[in-house]
Formats: sequence, structure tokens, C-alpha cells
Amino acid sequence: MATINVAKRRIDTKIVYYGPGQSGKTTNLVNVHARMPAELRGDLRSIDTAEERTLFFDFMPVEEVEVGGWAIRFHLYTVPGQKDYVRTRRAILGGADGIVFVADASPDQSNANRESVVELHEHLTHYGRDAARLPVVLQVNKTDLPEARDSCEVNDDLNEATWPMFPAMAIRGVGVAETLAAIAKAVAWTL
Repeated sequence: MATINVAKRRIDTKIVYYGPGQSGKTTNLVNVHARMPAELRGDLRSIDTAEERTLFFDFMPVEEVEVGGWAIRFHLYTVPGQKDYVRTRRAILGGADGIVFVADASPDQSNANRESVVELHEHLTHYGRDAARLPVVLQVNKTDLPEARDSCEVNDDLNEATWPMFPAMAIRGVGVAETLAAIAKAVAWTL
């Protein structure tokens, strides 16, 4: 949940990039960080492993944006997608103000996408949260792959709550800024 500092007139929010392993969550954050002006971004912190780039989380505080005399700071996180890190995903998801679900458009990742959406709902239920009331954006990533499923097909398969959907090629930066802008706007509106 957002942290409000009345003395400083600042609101800190948490956006979590969630999805199956290797879907492009970390690639999104790396791309956002690289494109953001230095004065508007914090340090990108990452713990890499041999199996995947993110073991625990990436954390990127994005400096304040002024809204109605209040500064809003977005803290961006990713979760590790490997099956062994269920508890870590749940812990990182705690207190989230918004979620970007990064789905992989590869046909062989359809089951992993569905399992990850089901797990997301289970974790939100654990925290007494409802995905229908929480800002969530669906990003269908890897749409540039020759065998990629159509974004609308992936959306129909995963998106019962009618979350806004953005096709993406995170490795190239396509759809990344649009996804972040959508979730940031949705989070700001819920404050």
C-alpha cells in the first residue's frame, strides 16, 4: 500500500512486474531505467544467478512526479519467475499498489502464463486484495518472435478482468513505456 509522508507531501507507491520465468519482467525494468533521464531515476539493483537474471527483486525508485502539490514516487519491482521462488513472489507482491503482468507470447509458454495468473490471484487473496479493484496492466511480451501468438489471443486466454493490454517487445523497448505509463496513471488515480 502507498506510504504517505504528510510532512514532505510525498506518496511512495509500489508497482510489481509479475509473470512467469523468462517472460521479460527484468528486461522491462532495464529498458525503463536506460531510457529514463538520469535525474529522474534511482539506482537499478539486481541480483543475478546462473539460471535467471532475477533471484530476489529489482528495485528502481523513480523520482517524484508532482500531482496536486504532492510528489508521487514509483518504486518498481520484479519478481523471480522460477517455480522455486513462490514465497519470494508472494513477499514482493505484498503492499503492491499496481501490477504489470508480463505474459510471454511464445506458444510453449501458454501454460506457464496461465499458472502464473492463477498464482497471482492466490497471492492477492492471501493479502485480502482483489485484482478487479487493484490497478493491473497486461503486457504481452515477445510479440516479435516468429512463432508468437497474437496479442489478442493471449489477452483472451489470460485476461478475465479486462485489464488494459499492451503488446510489447521489451528487448527492443516497444510497448515498455506505454505499459509503465498506463500502470503509473492507474496507480495515481487510486490514491
